[in-house]
Amino acid sequence: MAWFKRQQAGIRTHEKDRNDVPEGQWSKCPGCGEIINSRQLEDNLSVCPKCSHHYPVSSREYFRILFDEDRYERFDADLFAVDALEFVDRKTYASRLQAAQSKTGLNDAVQSAVGKIGGRSTSVAAMDFSFIGGSMGSVVGEVIARAIKRAYTEAIPLVIISQSGGARMMEGALSLMQMAKTSAHLARLADLGLPYIAVLTNPTTGGVTASFAMLGDVTIAEPGALIGFAGPRVIRETMGQDLPEGFQRSEFLQQQGFVDAIVDRRGLKAKISQVLDLLLESA
Repeated sequence: MAWFKRQQAGIRTHEKDRNDVPEGQWSKCPGCGEIINSRQLEDNLSVCPKCSHHYPVSSREYFRILFDEDRYERFDADLFAVDALEFVDRKTYASRLQAAQSKTGLNDAVQSAVGKIGGRSTSVAAMDFSFIGGSMGSVVGEVIARAIKRAYTEAIPLVIISQSGGARMMEGALSLMQMAKTSAHLARLADLGLPYIAVLTNPTTGGVTASFAMLGDVTIAEPGALIGFAGPRVIRETMGQDLPEGFQRSEFLQQQGFVDAIVDRRGLKAKISQVLDLLLESA
């Protein structure tokens, strides 16, 4: 015998209550599906506290992570790309640049700065995938070349954080020339015995991988980062066979000797500081 009868549906959430939750307050981890509070994620350096999936972060965030007390001097913010080839695909290159600059607040896909890491003055260049896929055009190459030159001129170590889809096709050969330019500057840095730490994040591909990203004295990668020249589909079609699972991820590349260490972002500053101490004190 029923002793009661429900008069209406159980606990319900009113539309007003749903709207009280600020947009962007929660994030679903693409790695494990965990729902994470955005403030908690930010405090954890954009690393999932459950599965350690590394969310992409900006160059500004890498500066905050690496530099002591978030203090540094930024350089080269006055450089802006031009549409020298008057390139057009679905849109003009000029309109793409303007849209990217408005969306990101950046002048291009890299920022450079000098500050202290573990008490040591260090030249740092950090790329931004949010700006046209972190592609390397003339400005990106010039900013990185200047960051390298700043290191060998001031006799300080260099860190470059790569995050790129490769060369910027809208600039044609002008983009490809940046590979040679940045590599030549790194040769001068090496001649002076100054250390260069390359940090590879997700993704690091194309002409960036084929130049400065893989020329570090020590190469560090974030967990699970996609690293390679051509994409998996292109390689599979070219070779005509299936490839090993995860063959372009940082863990596989470490096994093959292309990456020296895989470092969680939360320990990145400590690891870079340790490596710089070892390299400079043994010099």
